[in-house]
Amino acid sequence: MSSLHFVQRSILGQTWQWRGTRADAGDPDFTPDDLVTQLLLARGVARDDLERHRNPTLRGFMPDPSIFRDMDVAAERLADAVQRGEQLTVYGDYDVDGATSAALLIRLFRELGLEAGYYIPDRLLEGYGPSGEALVRLGDAGNKLVVTVDCGAMAYEALSQAREAGMEVIVVDHHKCAAELPTAFALVNPNRLDEADDAAAHGHLAAVGVAFLLAAAIVRVLRGRGYFTDREEPQLMALLDIVALGTVADVAQLKGLNRAFVAQGLKVMAARRNIGLNALAAAARLNRAPTCSDLGFALGPRINAGGRVGKSDLGVRLLTTTDPEEARLIAQELDRLNEERRAIEAQVQEAAEAAMAMQHNRAVALVSGEGWHPGVIGIVAGRIKEKFGKPAIVVAVDADGTGKGSGRSISGVDLGAAIISAREAGLLVAGGGHAMAAGLTVEAGKIDALSDWLDERLAGDVSRAGSEKTLSVDAMVNPRGLNPMLVETLEAAGPYGTGWPGPRVVTGPVRIIKCDIVGKDHVRAIVSGDDGASFKAMAFRQGESALGQQLLHGEHGQKYWLAGRARLDDWGSTPKAELHIDDIAIA
Repeated sequence: MSSLHFVQRSILGQTWQWRGTRADAGDPDFTPDDLVTQLLLARGVARDDLERHRNPTLRGFMPDPSIFRDMDVAAERLADAVQRGEQLTVYGDYDVDGATSAALLIRLFRELGLEAGYYIPDRLLEGYGPSGEALVRLGDAGNKLVVTVDCGAMAYEALSQAREAGMEVIVVDHHKCAAELPTAFALVNPNRLDEADDAAAHGHLAAVGVAFLLAAAIVRVLRGRGYFTDREEPQLMALLDIVALGTVADVAQLKGLNRAFVAQGLKVMAARRNIGLNALAAAARLNRAPTCSDLGFALGPRINAGGRVGKSDLGVRLLTTTDPEEARLIAQELDRLNEERRAIEAQVQEAAEAAMAMQHNRAVALVSGEGWHPGVIGIVAGRIKEKFGKPAIVVAVDADGTGKGSGRSISGVDLGAAIISAREAGLLVAGGGHAMAAGLTVEAGKIDALSDWLDERLAGDVSRAGSEKTLSVDAMVNPRGLNPMLVETLEAAGPYGTGWPGPRVVTGPVRIIKCDIVGKDHVRAIVSGDDGASFKAMAFRQGESALGQQLLHGEHGQKYWLAGRARLDDWGSTPKAELHIDDIAIA
């Protein structure tokens, strides 16, 4: 069937449409493209640029690091530090992007002959970003040079204190910047407002990607100085495994250079040469070559658990250790903390949804509660965003009346810019972020005013984003066509993630043979098509939704079209394809 116009309104109220522009088979010059080409074109790749995107490599996408403001200044200064053997500390954020960024630079400096220290602030006691007090303490301990990673772009007061203390701070960040920049020796950030277009085009990089570009610039400077005449030059490609991890875990858009980072990084990770990542994979019971989704759902959350509910420096320690036994113990601790995080998250999720029930007609879901664990509010905000289809901010209020908030947005709504504007309007103590995620600090007494302000500012954007609920589809197959070969072909246009969406297929018509609830609110169905083929389909967290209820209690014998992601189920002796359902429609 060549059109999806027959699905004007699905069970979830969506219209199904082809992603991108489809060629007209009635055109006399029409030549059908292979499926991989169709997927690439639908994701915005120009036809004359297809080959570069079929196998994304650093050679194909890596820019000259010098295009970024302050990059050369930072690289020259850090090269000086290496040659002089200066005492140096890397100050990182407590999430995966911060941990991987810090680990990357520490491992680089180690290979260059400089043992750098690290400082990761405690999420609960110190909060996000560099504090003046912590920087001054590092200065008193002999660190006159500090590199902040994944933080610092808005740290005006802290960096001023460091400068007054005679310290030099190099900021490596990717969060949105205001017009006025904080005082720093160098500030490397593709999202500076004064960046040229070629550098700003890389604003989708995670901090670890910016750190990798800085690493390349440092090595280039030292190469030019003859530093490697009598010593081996670091193999930067070997660091791509942690670049891939930080990029995916920070939900950075997987386009351009980021796709190259992840595609090549997964290959490096499959070799399991990184002692810490190998131990983490073992703790996660990951015994095969990792996939992009493994980085986001298996490895990333475990490293994040250290910063959320445990010791904030566990991730950096794991990724920089050279001791397999230490790595094993840290990985086991992170695995345990991740289970603890899940339990805490469930409690906060329940309370946040109860608070949501008291809200009416809000464009932005903003809920707050006393005693909520601030380490899980970002995850809960993401869950609320997915469930209610609108930007969500969850604020944990402490005993002193200070709220720590984390927000997640939907496509078409720039939450980070709104939070920066709210700070400038005096509604926040601190705040920043990027389009899809933001963090903030707010006085409890201003939470309602903040909610009103965000509603007024973002209502139009939210309305436009949700005015036409559509589901983008890449391919249509009969039930027998949902097989391992199809999954393999679809994966050839990956890696997939934010900004480079995984392919969605439609199949049917099918009848439900068996359907039940498994795990927590997941719907599992065995379906059969008119062609006699049957397969398993999963609808995650849909037990109480209209979709889940239709699958579980729909009319006996009813036929459906299913739309979702084709996945490989390799638990048995023979791999089989299954469908992870996003939506269904009556056939």
